[in-house]
Amino acid sequence: MHALTLPSLLRYQAARQGTRPWLQAPGGALRYAEAPEHAARWAALLARAGVARGDRVGLMAGNRIEFMSLVLGCGWLGAVVVPINTASRGMQLQHIVANSGCVLLVADHASCPALAGLDAAGLALRQIWLLDDGANDTGAATAGLPAPAAALPALPDTLAPEADLGPGDTLAILYTSGTSGLSKGVCCPHAQFHWWGVIAARNLGIGADDVLYTSLPLFHTNALNACFQALVTGASIVCDARFSVSRYFERLAASGATVTYLLGAMVPMLLAREPSAAERGHRARIALAPGVPERFHAVFTERS
Repeated sequence: MHALTLPSLLRYQAARQGTRPWLQAPGGALRYAEAPEHAARWAALLARAGVARGDRVGLMAGNRIEFMSLVLGCGWLGAVVVPINTASRGMQLQHIVANSGCVLLVADHASCPALAGLDAAGLALRQIWLLDDGANDTGAATAGLPAPAAALPALPDTLAPEADLGPGDTLAILYTSGTSGLSKGVCCPHAQFHWWGVIAARNLGIGADDVLYTSLPLFHTNALNACFQALVTGASIVCDARFSVSRYFERLAASGATVTYLLGAMVPMLLAREPSAAERGHRARIALAPGVPERFHAVFTERS
């Protein structure tokens, strides 16, 4: 049995699952056998930039393969990833970056206008890396940012050694929504992600032959949890770029998913559309959808 840390879990499942697919997201995919080396290479990239064990790395981007690559790299190195809601702005964003003590922030170009509003005073931020989506000129996008910014560096050929971690070492700091005050940073250890995955997968009946599909944002615990549900069971997961009401069932069918994830507001939005054959053209047997009003349960189950 593996120790309850992300690196040991990656190695354990690489040996057990081999070339079976684990993770697919916009821009790329990972097989189980590739994941440990992938994590070690991203860890080497972080280490080359001066990120050390215990350092916090902010991550403000939409769903893409680099998002999970950075989570894996931080976990391998012993650094702490800080996923940031892409809707964060102003005082809330300033608080998250300052409170977490991020020394590096990795962001997509769409987040640059929000980052430009940060006050550099009081931040530990040393550098910003931009994930190039080809949508904006990098020079214009970096104007006004609170730290030196550059495009994401190329991955090195070297591999970082696996950090000597314990189950209680922090893997991520997840910030609350801040509805009752400033967002609070919740320090989540490696073992918490393991047990989140185990318990949720057990409740949903997930096994190695399942395919999971989520269009929820990876900066949120729901989608991160789903990635670990796949990882601990040997299942595969498809992370879509975003939720689309008009294309949801089409994308669900294309993924081949047997398990899917929604939030409460999404179900009424889907039910507001005219019934169509696409609602039954998928293989999904269960949808985890917290917060759905009870009056929608039966009709959603019947239609889909």
